[in-house]
Amino acid sequence: MSAWLEVRVPLEQSEGTRSQVLKWLKAVGAPVSANEPLVELETDKVTVELPAPTSGVLRQILKAEGAEVAPGDVLAHIEPGATAAAHAEARPAASSPSEAAPAAPSSAAQGGRENLSPAVRRLLAEHALAAHEVQGTGEGGRITAEDVQRAAEARHGGAALAGSAAAAEAPAAVRRVSHSAMRKRIAAHMVQSLHNAPHVTSVFEADMSAIIEHRKKNHAAFEQRGAALTLSAYFIAAAVDAIRAVPEANSRWTEDVLEIYDAINMGVAAALGGGGLIVPVLRGVESRDLFDIARGLNDLVKRARAQELTPADLHGGTFTLSNHGTSGSLLAAPIVINQGQAAILGIGKLEKRATVIEEEEEGAERVVVRPKCYVTLTIDHRVLDGQEANRFLQVFTARLESWPA
Repeated sequence: MSAWLEVRVPLEQSEGTRSQVLKWLKAVGAPVSANEPLVELETDKVTVELPAPTSGVLRQILKAEGAEVAPGDVLAHIEPGATAAAHAEARPAASSPSEAAPAAPSSAAQGGRENLSPAVRRLLAEHALAAHEVQGTGEGGRITAEDVQRAAEARHGGAALAGSAAAAEAPAAVRRVSHSAMRKRIAAHMVQSLHNAPHVTSVFEADMSAIIEHRKKNHAAFEQRGAALTLSAYFIAAAVDAIRAVPEANSRWTEDVLEIYDAINMGVAAALGGGGLIVPVLRGVESRDLFDIARGLNDLVKRARAQELTPADLHGGTFTLSNHGTSGSLLAAPIVINQGQAAILGIGKLEKRATVIEEEEEGAERVVVRPKCYVTLTIDHRVLDGQEANRFLQVFTARLESWPA
């Protein structure tokens, strides 16, 4: 045992982040090579592969699939330099999650009544069935009303039950989908944020005419230099100006002081296709020009799509941008603040809207069509007041609407 090497959860997953063992890629007794993927860990934001720290034989798995782990926890032991053929001894009984003893059958499966709902008990009595005569298909082998109906039909024939009142009372079929570790942690994070911080949202409308014109003129040049020029790059650049006007928006509340950050590390919320949300961080945007912002965003997007983000890419954000309009949303309020930050900026769908323009001649007006979107700032009301939120959005929209050609 003294020669075995520990496999630990990386300490870079800091800030109290907890993970879940998603899948072991090697079984106990299997040979492993240094840097070969050994286990998949899932956090609330990303799934990462943890490589073997050395070559040898996987001797012991200490954390089963589904177990929660924290930075620094020992996951397994590897015997360095060993070979599977030279060490083919039997595995320890509890060394692998796959070797756990089978669960005892539920009381319902044994014919007991402890896990039966009142509706199931009533149906069993009505059809003179015992619990042990019914095959449960519910969670953990639990007997459902549909299970009793099927058993009764098998015994008496479906026609005899066509007019049964019990059939009419049976609940509708339900499909149970287990929560992923990511969804559970997102849920906990959202509840914690709403519980800790009083959320207030201000809404402005931004005319994107100047941005659209600038992008038309510069999109090709940016592509030639290696960066796609997206609207999100403009939103980040404008947000830098707004944060400089209202630095408290880039801060963290503590019970004693307000910590205002000098650096602006912009988290960019991104929805995952299979359900879930991640917020990769573009660091130091206060010192980047538009091209550097666009290039940094492109890199984050490509690595996110290729599932190559690391835990370090998702930590350290000081302010968050949620461009929810890309999926068709006009307005979202409140967008839940990413704790511990003080605010989150939301961008709605860009669409053409009729706008009334005042002419120089007194009382004269005309209606024009302009590309516009709603922008919101949801604030932690402990940190910012409505006046400061409005000041932020005034500077933000003015920057977008006056973008130089």
